[in-house]
Amino acid sequence: MELNKTNSGNRIHIGFFGKVNSGKSSIINEFSGRDISIVSNQEGTTTDPVYKSMEIKSLGPCLLMDTPGIGDKTVLGQKRMKRTDEVISKTDIGVLVVSDTKTEPEREMLKKFKDTPILVLINKIDVLSEDEIKKIREDFSSYKTIEVSALEKIGFGIFLEELLKFKPNKEERLFDGMVEEKDLVLLVIPQDIAAPKNRIILPQVQAIRELLDRNALVSMVKLEELTDILGLLNKKPDLIVADSSVFLEVYEKIPRDVKLTSFSVLFAKLKGDIDEYVRGVEALKKINENSKILIAECCTHAPAEEDIGRIKIPNLIRKKVGQGLQVDVSSGSVFPENISDYDLIIQCGGCMLNAKNIRSRIENAKGKSIPITNYGIVIAYFKGILDKINY
Repeated sequence: MELNKTNSGNRIHIGFFGKVNSGKSSIINEFSGRDISIVSNQEGTTTDPVYKSMEIKSLGPCLLMDTPGIGDKTVLGQKRMKRTDEVISKTDIGVLVVSDTKTEPEREMLKKFKDTPILVLINKIDVLSEDEIKKIREDFSSYKTIEVSALEKIGFGIFLEELLKFKPNKEERLFDGMVEEKDLVLLVIPQDIAAPKNRIILPQVQAIRELLDRNALVSMVKLEELTDILGLLNKKPDLIVADSSVFLEVYEKIPRDVKLTSFSVLFAKLKGDIDEYVRGVEALKKINENSKILIAECCTHAPAEEDIGRIKIPNLIRKKVGQGLQVDVSSGSVFPENISDYDLIIQCGGCMLNAKNIRSRIENAKGKSIPITNYGIVIAYFKGILDKINY
């Protein structure tokens, strides 16, 4: 039950790549113990990435990603390759499946991976000759190669052993360096029109769970009752975490020696590059009515009247520079292919995506010299309290 509820952004993303009909889908099905990808002898069966959540013992919650095969030169094949490139940008561990000695497409593809651990599976060893297997090993001598057969169910134990070697030595968490055991942490959670009915949102849930795991003392309150709870507590909170939309309102109500941050800033620190975001917000000084800004929203929810990314932040900027400012919004896991036209990118906290995906966006922006920042950082900047928040 708990496994199935683990958010995909908190799973290790394992991507399977290779030529058309190399056996990627068969390997995933055998490895996972269930048919999650369509398998046939017809080339190009997998036309879109297929995702499946599973638990891998000693590795934890994972997301297996089956990709369209490379090597298809048709127009449709080129579109499939774009989908595969999107998967590369969020891959924590890459698995390259090779089943013949014509390995130039696979070797060319490996150039797209940056700082991503790679395992090379030599598949179909039940039909490959020893010389063919040797040739493939030589072509990928810089990588760990594992000989497998999805059909004969050979080599999967070794594959798992090698996969476990990529387990992170230490899991990064939201409150690293900010909260100690028995610290009193107060969460300010607005219940405005943008808040979902009868539940709290994922960043708040994750914060609460981690604080409980850290044996912190955690309390929650709406903005309207903040002053009341501060009067009832017999000690000052060690940290207050607010929704970014009420940064200033919270700051004005709390003692100056109490640390303050927001959910968006916490996730920016966990999954992104907080220092790059702080540098990026300075670009707002140069933004004018003729500028073009991209709001990068990872959720795909329907926007509400008080939506922070689609409504509040654009309104803050337009109030400063004029109503002619162009603001585009991208949503979900897909980042726009061409970002060169933008003068600034404002990224949400990214609770729905894994860190690799968010950091790929940041590197993409940096590579094109486009400033990138974060929701919470932008709001703190406009409210004049950027130097007062903790991260």
